[in-house]
Amino acid sequence: MIHQLALLLMAPVFVAQGEYVKRSTPKLEEAMGPRSGTCGKGKRLRLLLLGDSAAAGVGVQYQSQALSGHLANELSDYFRLKWHLVAKSGMTTRAMSQQLVYHPREPYDIVVLSLGVNDIAQPISSMKWVEQQKMLVNQLRHRFSCKQIILTKIPPIERFPALPSPLRWYMGNKAKSFNQRLTYWVNKEHDCDLIDLNHKLEPHHMAIDGFHPGEAVYQCWGEAIASVIKARWKD
Repeated sequence: MIHQLALLLMAPVFVAQGEYVKRSTPKLEEAMGPRSGTCGKGKRLRLLLLGDSAAAGVGVQYQSQALSGHLANELSDYFRLKWHLVAKSGMTTRAMSQQLVYHPREPYDIVVLSLGVNDIAQPISSMKWVEQQKMLVNQLRHRFSCKQIILTKIPPIERFPALPSPLRWYMGNKAKSFNQRLTYWVNKEHDCDLIDLNHKLEPHHMAIDGFHPGEAVYQCWGEAIASVIKARWKD
């Protein structure tokens, strides 16, 4: 009750700081370059990458420097990889679920998700958010017949240089709550894996807007996902 009262009293401050961040933060474009391709040699692997501005490569100039590029590069020595990226800045879990209705039905072996940061900014509880994640994962299973779904924990927002305090503190704590509930659920799913980069994300590794990943983060992220894929798919 005391916590809820504190949040209610601080709400005008959070709203004002949020508006300030929108006005003052440089608006970076999504990375340029192909959003699908085929590369590598070996066992065939079909991969679909879905998500928000981080999945779209905001923070670097080209897709080759972004998550899709680093992930494809990491896998190309082991697999004949066919990959496709569907990502847009501002994407939430619910919006992605709605968009997939229009995506062609075709089989993918693996789906990689990058969602959560935009959900944190919505008036939604961790319980409701994880329910949306469950619905999305079930949708992926039935629509794309995927065998592996890889999610990533929401990054440590309390370390984002672009956010002032106390908004940074509030968003960071909300992200931790979301991550705890997500981890509990994912650990019970046989076909899901969860990537945690929180201990590796430092402010100086981020893009110039202080909010999105820089190339070092994208590289680390791609390597972490590739490691999980190779553990399941490499002969």
